[in-house]
Amino acid sequence: MAKTARTVPISQIILDEEIYPRSGVYPKRVSMFAENLRDGFEIDSIDVQIHPEYGDKYRILDGAHRWHAYKEIGATEIPVHIITLDGLNPLLYAAKKAIGPLQLTEEEARTTARRAYENNSRLTSFEIGQAIGRSRQTVDAYIADLRAATNMEIDIKIFRMHRLGFPQDRIAKRMGVNQKTIHNHLGEMPELAFLLNTDLSKGFTVPQVAEKHGWAEPLVWSITLEGKSDLVRFKALNWGLRTWDLWNWNDCDKRFGDDWPGRIPAQMIGHILYYFSDQNDLVFDPMAGGGVVADTCLAFNRKCWSFDMDNRPDTRPEIEPCFWDITNLKWPIKGKTKPDLIIFDPPYFKKQSNNYDFDSISGLSKEKYLEFLKSFFALAHSNAKKSTQMAFINADWRDFQNTPAKNETRVNSILIKSDAQEVLWRFRIVGSTPQPRNL
Repeated sequence: MAKTARTVPISQIILDEEIYPRSGVYPKRVSMFAENLRDGFEIDSIDVQIHPEYGDKYRILDGAHRWHAYKEIGATEIPVHIITLDGLNPLLYAAKKAIGPLQLTEEEARTTARRAYENNSRLTSFEIGQAIGRSRQTVDAYIADLRAATNMEIDIKIFRMHRLGFPQDRIAKRMGVNQKTIHNHLGEMPELAFLLNTDLSKGFTVPQVAEKHGWAEPLVWSITLEGKSDLVRFKALNWGLRTWDLWNWNDCDKRFGDDWPGRIPAQMIGHILYYFSDQNDLVFDPMAGGGVVADTCLAFNRKCWSFDMDNRPDTRPEIEPCFWDITNLKWPIKGKTKPDLIIFDPPYFKKQSNNYDFDSISGLSKEKYLEFLKSFFALAHSNAKKSTQMAFINADWRDFQNTPAKNETRVNSILIKSDAQEVLWRFRIVGSTPQPRNL
């Protein structure tokens, strides 16, 4: 922690309620400091931190009453110590400074402890207690419900990744904890499943159970359909099984995947899983987007390793971060384990480019886009088994609206040279190059 003395305009200093440990400012204390200043007495400098959101502002870490006193006497500039916390929690720093001259009230201590834990659940009761002047046991009581909710949230994330076939070391890395912690949490999994199964056995529906326990619906489906055949799963989801060479859907099933540009129907993923994989097979999803593939794999008892450039550890821990550098493509997972099925659903070419990240492949030229596909197929081939299959999902797009087909320029068409707009290709990875076959 570093400290720099400086005089700054009082207008640049902010009292940030997010890191202020007290319920308010005490007028008598402000008046005392103001009287000392008028009488010419020196008072301690105010501890401030550069505001994390406003670079030209400072927020108070210690000295809110002195700051108000300076304002009361009309000061325009005041002496401060600019503190660099080097990772220390600003709320706890402020709380620790506050307990010197005037102890935090019981309600202030409790509120500060809860706010600190909500901001960083890795803080221990001892660390929080030191800052607010309370014992570890007292802090435990303050945050017991928050800790239980956090542990449940962690359990659900671990349970989700475990169901999708993640090894413990990768779960630990993704969660930022040691592998022993993951092992201990996995011991709670049977009890978690039992709680849900109890409600399901009482006649509660999957959506009701998901809402009650705060679980994502696909994860509840994975428990509900435990041990069932794929046909039973289709029936339970009210999808129905289409003939193998012609699939039509009017909309995406909103139960699976997030609202995402280029979202694909979970019904289609279910059909791909049914026809081209078996239960417990490993599915590789290199461009996961909103997580439709992972969600559907949960419902159909497939393992799934998903990757995407958008890292969402809190909401999508099962989708690991991966940026496909078109100049240096690398397979994200090295090892002996190779997928049984690759579901490759790259971003649209042009169609959704305004909705994708600026460095998405959607913004590439047609030549670069096709070159990426070619390079990816070769990379997939080198990291697949002889029996691995690939589903290449491509929704092609052309500006045909209000234009006769014979006058179509097809400037935005990538693969399709007919009037059809959408196609699903299946690649069987054999020989030296993947061989496509229209479905």
